[in-house]
Amino acid sequence: MLLMVLLPFSGAHAVLDSDFSPRPDERWLLIDDKSATLTVYEGDQVIERFEPVSLGRGGAAPLRVRGDRKTPTGEFRINRVNMQSRFHIFLGLNYPTPAHVRESFNAGIIDRDEYESYHQYIRRHGEPPQNTPLGGDIGIHGLGEGDEDVHGRFHWTQGCIAVTNEQIEWLRDNTEIGTRVVIR
Repeated sequence: MLLMVLLPFSGAHAVLDSDFSPRPDERWLLIDDKSATLTVYEGDQVIERFEPVSLGRGGAAPLRVRGDRKTPTGEFRINRVNMQSRFHIFLGLNYPTPAHVRESFNAGIIDRDEYESYHQYIRRHGEPPQNTPLGGDIGIHGLGEGDEDVHGRFHWTQGCIAVTNEQIEWLRDNTEIGTRVVIR
């Protein structure tokens, strides 16, 4: 006998493809390429939603290489804040992650030396190198002096996620180093 149980909609669990289950008090971000949105959650509860956001001109993809203008998908952490960014404020992400490096190695995008060099850097510095064949310096940033009209109509970044200057200020004030960021 087949028994079906219908559960109430849970925003966070319904939108993620992984086993990620946030703690009830965890503040985290979901960036969705298809809807061009950035949603801030506390556990399963929506706290704030920004739309539209701009991603890389090349769209979003699980594997990227330096210069392809794609926004990497996956799970990241905010690992640095640059208040002197030309894009007003920059919240850096820990890209490339070990998972991205492993997948890129398995796909033949990087060779064994590049794979081992990445892991040596992580062991030595505790964070990923930013000048890799997979690119680097991926984060969430404002527009700086950029055109809000262009921002509202096109994906225009080199691979980052762009929000307005007011939105990046809100994110700076409502996130911290270590905040989880899921991009899909």
